[in-house]
Amino acid sequence: MRFGESTLFVTGGAGFIGSAVVRHLLRDTHARIVNIDKLTYAANLESLPGAVGNPLYAFEPACICDSNALRKLFEKYKPDAVMNLAAESHVDRSIDGPGEFIQTNIVGTFTILQESLRYWRSQSPEKRAKFRFLHISTDEVFGSLGDEGFFTETTPYAPNSPYSASKASSDHLVRAWRETYDLPTLVTNCSNNYGPYHFPEKLIPHMIIKGLAGDPLPVYGDGKNIRDWLYVEDHAKALALVLEHGIIGNTYNVGGRNERTNLQVVESICDLLDAISPDKNGARRNLISFVRDRPGHDRRYAIDASKLEREIGWRAEESFESGIEKTIHWYVNHRPWWQAILNRGYTASRVGLSQ
Repeated sequence: MRFGESTLFVTGGAGFIGSAVVRHLLRDTHARIVNIDKLTYAANLESLPGAVGNPLYAFEPACICDSNALRKLFEKYKPDAVMNLAAESHVDRSIDGPGEFIQTNIVGTFTILQESLRYWRSQSPEKRAKFRFLHISTDEVFGSLGDEGFFTETTPYAPNSPYSASKASSDHLVRAWRETYDLPTLVTNCSNNYGPYHFPEKLIPHMIIKGLAGDPLPVYGDGKNIRDWLYVEDHAKALALVLEHGIIGNTYNVGGRNERTNLQVVESICDLLDAISPDKNGARRNLISFVRDRPGHDRRYAIDASKLEREIGWRAEESFESGIEKTIHWYVNHRPWWQAILNRGYTASRVGLSQ
């Protein structure tokens, strides 16, 4: 019985990856889940259908920067593990407003580490031995790859955006709390996620929604920036396995082995939309346009997930082709979910061009 009798904190559980983790844990394990989320613009409790009323689920509206609130939650629920997914994550927004990224991603990680440590030290030896703090991070901390090679767990950090610098900082804090205070921590670094319930500001949902509306599809620069795409439900499964079987103090890279240029991604979306939801105005590839590039836009990311595959037994189940088709079908069939976001006032205006 996976995670039987265990209580897990999932911070950021109303966000994109966090909600996928909560859905997976509620569906496939017996863990008690406490979703801690301050509900920023990108959070959405509608991404957790069936959670409300589930006796194994609780939602607590709190910020990871609020030490008093966290302390009360540790005292109330006495968790066996923390999965820290709370983060500001949009690179373009970090260029225009880095302060929020510093506060949430660095100060917030410091704060929840401190409260985790305080709680962990107060527990019995048996409880301390069981406890885990899993910090979820990104491959962007490694910077930009050349035409060949892959990011591994030993790749030096070289972040190039305020977002990736804030996440790199948080990773180092987690490592330091392990080395200095013996807090039982693990870190994962993942490639670009996509799938259902993805907030519309990110590339894939942005292009799907614009494509459905027949709007122009803006591609940054020459469209040849490469990302390794990971279906979000595959990622959620990986995180649960790392929490169960990962070695304390280790880092695990999570990637889908699905490298595509941004232009290839957009063209795939166009072709699938044409097949699934044809537009009377013709092929959606005609909507593609090239716009000014993002400052400091990393050229290529690619993850080597061999350690995770070898030591934990995880492997991505979805290819890019199968995952993107599932994703587009989901957005076509779940228009009320994303339409509600647009109706609340979200506009897809360009950000991140500050020099």
